[in-house]
Amino acid sequence: MEYLYAPWRSEYITESEKVEGCVFCNISENPQKDEEFQVLYRDDLCFIVMNRYPYTPGHFMIIPHNHTDSLESLPSKTWLRMTLLAQKGVDMLKNGFGAEGVNIGMNLGAAAGAGIAEHIHLHLVPRFSRDTNFITTVGNTRVYSVDFVQIYKKLKSMSENYFKDIE
Repeated sequence: MEYLYAPWRSEYITESEKVEGCVFCNISENPQKDEEFQVLYRDDLCFIVMNRYPYTPGHFMIIPHNHTDSLESLPSKTWLRMTLLAQKGVDMLKNGFGAEGVNIGMNLGAAAGAGIAEHIHLHLVPRFSRDTNFITTVGNTRVYSVDFVQIYKKLKSMSENYFKDIE
């Protein structure tokens, strides 16, 4: 059996402070904890946060402040803001972060694979040549080759330029 040593992940699996209620609403309601929660951007309709369990380095989510599990009931103004943020986020990942491609997606409902089904969110996953292998399928393991906090700091510093002039 092979073991991957990733000590920086220990805080995620041993978090002693569990959130009551919706984890995304907790982030939404606590802007003073943006750095702790790895928030890249926030405005009156949405916020962008790093995915704590990323598929690849730089994976983040665009989330409305409005708590809903229903895309069809989301106010159009909020949906349009999410898509504008997605457009700018793709630009940041490709031209600022160096991603060769980007996957964008939403899993609407538990049956569709949503890990947090009660609050919709849009994933942006940067992709790089050779970032896939069989370890996820065969070993049920993901390899995260860079430090999560360093990636957050890099994206946070870039986000100020890419998400300015939103409104």
